[in-house]
Amino acid sequence: METAPIAGLQPLTKRERLREIVADALRAAVISGEMRPGAVYSAPTLGTMFGVSATPVREAMLDLVREGMVEPLPNKGYQVRTVPEEELDQTTHIRLLLEPPTVRDIVPLVPPEDFPRLRELAEAIVTAVRGNDLVAYIHADREFHLALIAYAGNRQLSLIVSDLRARTRLLGLTPLLESGRLEESAREHHELLDLVEAGDAVGAQALMERHIGHVRGKWAGKGTSPKP
Repeated sequence: METAPIAGLQPLTKRERLREIVADALRAAVISGEMRPGAVYSAPTLGTMFGVSATPVREAMLDLVREGMVEPLPNKGYQVRTVPEEELDQTTHIRLLLEPPTVRDIVPLVPPEDFPRLRELAEAIVTAVRGNDLVAYIHADREFHLALIAYAGNRQLSLIVSDLRARTRLLGLTPLLESGRLEESAREHHELLDLVEAGDAVGAQALMERHIGHVRGKWAGKGTSPKP
């Protein structure tokens, strides 16, 4: 049974929305690689790390089970699922089909007065990377991209993209952080906003394709783009 502390799991002081807060933290820990594939984690142990009972942890784990991130082991806990390379490639391919065209289409829909807020979201990603805070990075990155997708006005699309982003996780972000490649990707969010603000829909789409391509491209040592 895995009992080592997880850096991103800190005691919670607020009692409201516990399931959502716990789920976000666990999701980020899995995506960042702090919770390792194949390792087994118990709800009581994780609850102790959070400073809460095991109940909200179990409830949060149900969300991660549905997302394919962990699988339940009767009388043991939850095991972080090892995702096959082919599945990761296929998920990334679906993201490429959905997100870049959506970003292209929303370029004329973003009001000028919204850019300060979007810039803050983009800067939060850079700040998290520079602070070596992978949990904050995962959260900020998700918030930024879902904020852009929201301009399409399609709630189902937003839900699908959110789910796909959770499934397209790397084996670990720490090496990328240490090499500086993660900060390069973080700065691309400001570049994307530059293109959106300039009304360059084609350029925004191309940058989004490159941005998603990092996940299964150069970051994974597989070239520049995932195979369909």
